[in-house]
Amino acid sequence: MVHVSSTAIEEVAYDAAQRHLTIRFVHGGRYTYLDVPPRVARGLIAAPSHGRYFHHHIRDRYAFLH
Repeated sequence: MVHVSSTAIEEVAYDAAQRHLTIRFVHGGRYTYLDVPPRVARGLIAAPSHGRYFHHHIRDRYAFLH
């Protein structure tokens, strides 16, 4: 897991082999998003606003496990 500086997201992990993006949120909750392209995962980690990137590029776009 990679710790990110965000008010919404605490940690991010990406499994390139399975294309699973796991996000642990500050207020609890850990979600694994399925079939996420590597560019999207890299974009989240590099984004100036992790929460904004999540809402625009990940939320409601990928199936997830909770």
